[in-house]
Amino acid sequence: MRPVALAATSATAFLMSAGIAFAAEGLPGETMSLWWGLPFAGILLCIATGPLLYPHFWEHHYGKFSAFWAALVIIPMAVMFGVHTTLEATLHTLLLEYISFIILLFALFTISGGVLVTGNIHGTPLMNVGLLLIGSLMASVIGTTGASMIMIRPIIRANDNRPFNAHVIVFFIFLVSNIGGSLTPLGDPPLFIGFLRGVDFFWTTTHLFWEMLLTGVIVLAVFFALDTWLHHKEEGMPKIKDPTPDKKVALKGLTNLPLMAGVIVAILISGVWRPGVAFTVAGVSVEWQNLLRDAAILAFAILSLAITPRGYRVANGFTWGPIVEVAKLFLGIFICIIPVIAILRGGLDGALGPLVSLVTGADGSPNNLAYFWLTGILSSFLDNAPTYLVFFEMASGDPQRLMGELAMTLAAISAGAVFMGANTYIGNAPNFMVYAVARSSGINMPSFFGYMLWSGAVLIPTFIIVGFVFFA
Repeated sequence: MRPVALAATSATAFLMSAGIAFAAEGLPGETMSLWWGLPFAGILLCIATGPLLYPHFWEHHYGKFSAFWAALVIIPMAVMFGVHTTLEATLHTLLLEYISFIILLFALFTISGGVLVTGNIHGTPLMNVGLLLIGSLMASVIGTTGASMIMIRPIIRANDNRPFNAHVIVFFIFLVSNIGGSLTPLGDPPLFIGFLRGVDFFWTTTHLFWEMLLTGVIVLAVFFALDTWLHHKEEGMPKIKDPTPDKKVALKGLTNLPLMAGVIVAILISGVWRPGVAFTVAGVSVEWQNLLRDAAILAFAILSLAITPRGYRVANGFTWGPIVEVAKLFLGIFICIIPVIAILRGGLDGALGPLVSLVTGADGSPNNLAYFWLTGILSSFLDNAPTYLVFFEMASGDPQRLMGELAMTLAAISAGAVFMGANTYIGNAPNFMVYAVARSSGINMPSFFGYMLWSGAVLIPTFIIVGFVFFA
């Protein structure tokens, strides 16, 4: 699987939210068995293992995998619940969510791919902290995928003459590819799901700020201490000729920045401007503000293609492969999650009642610490966006209630999904992209389980602290 292609797979799950959850209401979730969740588990397992265990076969046949699992949902649903219910659920997902998802992902990927950082600096501990901090802040504005694409090559160039540099990339994955994207819905796919479900755009900024700050400070402090120690250790070792000597740093493709701002404005407007105008397609109501939002976002992406020199995208390793892969894989995910949401709506009486009980106290109140850890653990090995959606629905699925009396529960779900996507290479899409780029640049990156030793030593203790400070 192409490295950037996997980067897109997490981002693609953004828009699985409102349409799928609503469509699931017509299904009898209380009486549906866990067998209905098999396709959802199957497709996520394939996405998690395919690129690692059988990459060449996966690269050529991932679309067939997606179609197989989607068929295992659509055909039995049509037989059991009728063609009309199945058709309505599927069209609702495609017309309201899937098309918007493709447009948004296309725009973020295209615009950020036109921003190029050139030049080189020396990767001292302080300089590396600065680069990680800049990348982390960028992640909440242009997304973890966009920030990772822009910043990974500069930080590799800055440290390419150091004998010990793999740890820099590991912490880059921790911070830029995951934790840094927790302050806006554009930062990480799970948070965009919340926005599309009705969570205010700046809710995450105000309710995850301190969690993100504490997590980021701890991880950066550990990095600085480790990098300082290794930097001193390197001074007594033979010098390595710098393959990319220091030279002035420049940022090219700046015309893409106002285009990215335009995308953000379009999303904000769609969240507050609701004229109440809609048109119906096969029983599915498409609202005017969402149509205009998608049209504006698409226009910004096309404009980026028109005004950005092609060489900038070539230097960034930009290809269209990820869009094709996203379209095939997550069409399957969008469909496969429909019956899972229906079962979750059954609550304690449904087939997933035992899972619901784990995050529910004896008095019926939510166990926020359990929400944080369960969402996080599953996000470590599955795609964090659908994991967020599952627990969002489990917590009530009502955005107004989740922003009000259950605000801490929503914060726990959000933090778990975003932060703990850093626990493995497959927890969040940019992780594997960064790993592949680093390896292709000659950095001796840790293996899948070697990386988990890093995350277990650094992140798990950090999450224990954060969990008890904010959610216990």
